[in-house]
Amino acid sequence: MPLAVVAADITTLTVDAIVNAANETLLGGGGVDGAIHRAAGPALVDACRAIPQVAPGVRCPTGEARITPGFGLPAHWVIHTVGPVWRDGEHGEATLLANCHRNALRLAREHGLRRVAFPAISCGVFGYPPPLAAAVAIGTLHAALTRDGSLDILLCCRGEPMRAVFQLALDQA
Repeated sequence: MPLAVVAADITTLTVDAIVNAANETLLGGGGVDGAIHRAAGPALVDACRAIPQVAPGVRCPTGEARITPGFGLPAHWVIHTVGPVWRDGEHGEATLLANCHRNALRLAREHGLRRVAFPAISCGVFGYPPPLAAAVAIGTLHAALTRDGSLDILLCCRGEPMRAVFQLALDQA
């Protein structure tokens, strides 16, 4: 199962790493980010605070990724990445979203991780249209698997409607 789509709570998955759809502060927020911080416990925010700021209030710029231990999660690691806020598709959103996936996988490889679960990055409050985000995610992850077939990647969607969107993109790839 190199690439699969599931409907599940990402905080419950027993994988090497889960990817957090974070904000630039890495200090928690709503949606997936808030759920991961709550499930991991307060040590996660402490680990995120220890990541140096690259600009005032920014520990992880959009499209980049950072890694911390998983603390209270079944996953050993959390790879934090900041997806783009959807504007209109004409401001580099697809490139930034692809970079989120590429940089998260780069960190996974650097840490010897093989089983990684991604959420639907930017599809919540950041407003990225799910069918467009799914196409970017699937295309980027397929390309990564072509280069490194030893990875197992789960696209973990919160709920059946989002799972169906990502599954359709996978089926059409």
